[in-house]
Amino acid sequence: MKILIVTDAWQPQVNGVVTTLVELVRQLQASDHEVVVIQPGQFRTRPCPGYAGIDIALFPGRRLRDLMDAAEPDAIHIATEGPLGWAARRHCLRRKLAFTTAFHTKFPEILHAALGIPVSWGYALFRWFHRPSNGVMVPTQGVLNMLKERGFRNLRAWTHGVDTRLFSLADPPTGYPLLGPLAHPVSLFVGRISYEKNIDAFLRMDVPGSKVVCGVGPLASALRQRYPNVHWLGVLPRHELAQVYASADVFVFPSRSETFGLVMLEAMACGVPVAAYPVDGPLEVIGDSGAGALREDLREAWMDALKVKRHEARDRALQFGWGRAATLFVSYLSVLSRPRRQRPGPWALGGAGGVKPPHKPRPIVE
Repeated sequence: MKILIVTDAWQPQVNGVVTTLVELVRQLQASDHEVVVIQPGQFRTRPCPGYAGIDIALFPGRRLRDLMDAAEPDAIHIATEGPLGWAARRHCLRRKLAFTTAFHTKFPEILHAALGIPVSWGYALFRWFHRPSNGVMVPTQGVLNMLKERGFRNLRAWTHGVDTRLFSLADPPTGYPLLGPLAHPVSLFVGRISYEKNIDAFLRMDVPGSKVVCGVGPLASALRQRYPNVHWLGVLPRHELAQVYASADVFVFPSRSETFGLVMLEAMACGVPVAAYPVDGPLEVIGDSGAGALREDLREAWMDALKVKRHEARDRALQFGWGRAATLFVSYLSVLSRPRRQRPGPWALGGAGGVKPPHKPRPIVE
């Protein structure tokens, strides 16, 4: 199947949505699907207000339409609700093309925290965006239930996965050379340093040992000044990030608004137990598996998580494979009913005798 994915979140952005989509594309390709990705790098862009490091497409309409038509896909998936997502939605509706969507991020809560926009307004807008979708893929049952209560339709329970080869078990913890020797226990946070992550709850915790933060975002500069004793690493390549996970004793996930929390799986795959609040993402990823601790008191969760054996955290992560996630994704797609346009035969390319020229594989990701 030839699958077209339209997304406002793509490399070089660094966040959970990008990681999810990149890993999904790789798994789909490994399963012999052809994937075309339309993303901001193919358009004129500008930085997203308040979110350094995230560029959004400017007036993508005409070029987006041309790219979508040229792709001639069997199925269309609109992954995000940004400028590209809205333009792709509009094009599909005009052409009467079926499509699916995904709900990756609780943007209404983010907009409320950053700009004071009422949460109900944000969900009304998103409900309108997803209404014509043939299937809205949602990463956790808790988020699915919440969206259902808010009037969303055609919801599909979808999960994510983790690369358990890159993020491998480290028992006991190994050091990360660039950090040097650290006092244990080492408490780690990985993610965007932004409003919705509630990172202050982690930084304020009075716990022994060392705290390490890996990530960038709009609050990074202010928080670095406020908490100078924290080790701030910024953004690291994935293979180095795996070393940072492996050096930690406990992973602290303070967000209350996450739809999933892929970083928890990455930490657990390295054998690092998770301390978090009992909210949607952690309830789905950890639940009652014993791979971490979920408490309303984050410090209490931290203390309980330190008691978890590293192999128990790893065992839970192994239950989240990308193969299953990709299979679910494909099962939810809506195959387009219109016939795809025929490409020129060998006679039109100068071939002779009806013999096809040697096959040249087309780029998978455009």
